[in-house]
Amino acid sequence: MGADHQIAFFLRELAAPEPWRRAAAAKGLGRIGRTEQVMALIHAGRDTDPAVRAAAALGLGRLGAPGADEVLIALMRDADAQVRRRASVAARLLELTGPAVTDAFGRLLRDPDRYVRLNALTGLTRLKAIGDGKALVLLLGDPDWRIWGHARGLVATQMDDDLRAEVLHTARQGPGAARARALEMLPARDTHRLRDSLREGLHNPAPEVREAVVGKLVDLKKRGTAALLLTVLQDERHPDVARRLLRALGRLGERRLLAAALPWLDHPDVGPVAVDVLADIGTPTAVRQIRSVLTQWPCHPAIQAAAAKALGELGDRKALDLLLPLLNDEDRQVRSGALTGLGGLGHHRLPPAERRRAVEALMHCLVSDPQVLWHTGSALRSYPEVLPRVRGLLEEAAPDVRATALSLLDDTDEADGRLFLTYLSDPDDDVRYQAAIGLGRYAEEHGALPPGGDEAISVLTALTSDASGGVRWAAARVLRALETPDADP
Repeated sequence: MGADHQIAFFLRELAAPEPWRRAAAAKGLGRIGRTEQVMALIHAGRDTDPAVRAAAALGLGRLGAPGADEVLIALMRDADAQVRRRASVAARLLELTGPAVTDAFGRLLRDPDRYVRLNALTGLTRLKAIGDGKALVLLLGDPDWRIWGHARGLVATQMDDDLRAEVLHTARQGPGAARARALEMLPARDTHRLRDSLREGLHNPAPEVREAVVGKLVDLKKRGTAALLLTVLQDERHPDVARRLLRALGRLGERRLLAAALPWLDHPDVGPVAVDVLADIGTPTAVRQIRSVLTQWPCHPAIQAAAAKALGELGDRKALDLLLPLLNDEDRQVRSGALTGLGGLGHHRLPPAERRRAVEALMHCLVSDPQVLWHTGSALRSYPEVLPRVRGLLEEAAPDVRATALSLLDDTDEADGRLFLTYLSDPDDDVRYQAAIGLGRYAEEHGALPPGGDEAISVLTALTSDASGGVRWAAARVLRALETPDADP
């Protein structure tokens, strides 16, 4: 059947007694019809059956139908959600403009159907219009992240005085999530206008509001804020709010935080922040509490990892004996935290015997625990005395260990520069990458390749076409440092 015959068939079907036949005909006309069929679809848009009206609306959008504005705007007020969905999509597809369209989209911002609300937001974004300012700002609290995300973008780009006033009103007394996101959106110059409502907001039943209020109070930098937040923290029970309070009080340098932080020390979500706060306090009592995480009771791996990291960075005198057993923990996160702690410990003045113990443990991890290689390599950088042993691994080590060992070499040393040259042709991508990265640092430092590296130019040029994007980039970096004409990757 040709297109003309199909169109004729669909036009006849639009008069069928069964609604499903009329709906199928409207869909068909939308797919293959021409502008001559617009009036038939406009008539179908007034059908008594919602399925037919929805199909007609979609068909009008697909046809790019001129003169369909009035019927589509009417369908955007339809009692049936599916019809409103299709009509709002069609209005967007046809790029309808004008006050009536803007008003129609504005009404749909309050629609009970989330897809209709989303269509309304995208339509208003295209029109660069607000529609209904109050409804738009309230959508900041919509449970669908796509809707409140679009609403936030539209508010941010169309913020005039009237809309700012609406955002301020919602930030003072709006419902739940809408109030929280309105608070987060307000620029600092408007925050001072909320001082009275912020104190009340600290006791709002919605945790997201309390969390947002904490951030705004810190931004105000008013005297007495730390004492107020400390009092609130003592009664807070929601982990997200407690985490925000702990971070805020740490940022404010509150030294009386120890007692308020302790109840959260074993909470899986808040515990790592509590550990960081105790580390910032840094008193002997605070350090003893951090140690207790590793010695007195079983804790979530994230808290143990945070404690291990903190003790190492603090240079705690008991840290080494606490960290070394954690390198054998079954949880990767705990092992990573212990390695980070050992790296931090290496920056402190340790007795030679303790440094040797740390180095032995790290070298064992380097060859035996591939899951934490990056953390092991990072920790080893704090122990330059390990370099001779790292160089000795290169010939026989597995590729991932070889790559890590290359990343630890001294890029100012000629002997290490020659090692970078040697491994440019390694069969492993990561090894070639680390060799090229090291050679790039050497070339940037010396302005030339290591002695005997003249033949490496051709190797580096070939690597700029390597299958690995990282290797290509690293090789091009070396060539740029040498100012060769083949510097482009």
